[in-house]
Amino acid sequence: MKEKIEPLIPAFQSREPALDELNSFPFENIKDLKEIGYTKAMLPQNGGMSLVDFIQHQELIAKGCGATGLSIGWHTGILMEYAEYRHWNPAIADFLVEEIQNGKLVNAAASERNAGSPLRGARFKTNAVRDGQEYVINGGKTFTSAAPVLDYVFVSASIGETKEAAVFLVPMSAEGVSIRETWDSVAMRGTASHDLILENVRIPADYIVEKLDQSQRLRRKGSLLHIPACYIGIAGAARDYALKFAASYTPAALDHPIGELPVMEQSIGEMETKLMAARQFLYRTAELYDREPENPIGPQMAAAKAFVTNTAIEVTDIAMRIVGARSLSAKNPLHRYWQNVRAGLHNPPMDDIAYRTLAQSALSQFRS
Repeated sequence: MKEKIEPLIPAFQSREPALDELNSFPFENIKDLKEIGYTKAMLPQNGGMSLVDFIQHQELIAKGCGATGLSIGWHTGILMEYAEYRHWNPAIADFLVEEIQNGKLVNAAASERNAGSPLRGARFKTNAVRDGQEYVINGGKTFTSAAPVLDYVFVSASIGETKEAAVFLVPMSAEGVSIRETWDSVAMRGTASHDLILENVRIPADYIVEKLDQSQRLRRKGSLLHIPACYIGIAGAARDYALKFAASYTPAALDHPIGELPVMEQSIGEMETKLMAARQFLYRTAELYDREPENPIGPQMAAAKAFVTNTAIEVTDIAMRIVGARSLSAKNPLHRYWQNVRAGLHNPPMDDIAYRTLAQSALSQFRS
């Protein structure tokens, strides 16, 4: 699959400036990924792929276009989790797999405005009420990445007045489903992560993907490494731009490119070291996940996300320092890389959760 993705990267990079516009989305990039079969390659029926291969592909896509990498990462990550656990409701699994084989796209919608994060224990305001052979869903979701091209959404909702919650399969074509174009972020603008609105949406009663219970929460989710893979991909693009600049730019005061200056060599060396360390951490974590399926590996995955994302920000900052003031030009891709890479701080798990997870794991080794 890598050999099919690599030729697309220059085109992705050339299209990325257009994503600075409000309500933009990389439609052509997603179309290209569909045509090479990437959007269904993770399915077991197509051979699937290891977590290492998956994040390698995601990093490469994000190097071409961060918004494309993150957007498609949510869809492909859902498929990776299914490939590992086969946890979808059998009543709809075959149908959903066939739809994906035919090019349909899916994302999960869990976050809600002013409701707190589900990862922090917030109860869903979105509610599903049983009515005969249907559920009627009402509510709203935020951060619905890739909203313009989704065919289905996995909507997390409370069930009636009970304490139960479930993930419901909602077709975007269903009556009462709409997108409110609220996404005006300066970072990752091209993900079009708008609000999803559900008004008396009726779906068949068997369109429950899965119940949300303790077993679901304890499940390993290696696919979430697509998040740090995306941001280290963006940092890699920033690194490449800075190196090309340093190797070719010769100011009037010098008789050689600035990359040969000792101060620049030091900056480049520091940038390279950070990038190597982040990639080693990320891929080592994925290798451990693949090799030891019984290892919960939660603390290391949280650490990988926090370390890799923060290091990606540092790498991009060094790249901008190498290029200098022109990196702030609207025509220069570095300003976009710098904006986009910072979005990783707000993708799960956030730093405080990651560090708390690590602390609790470390302390548990010394508790009696």
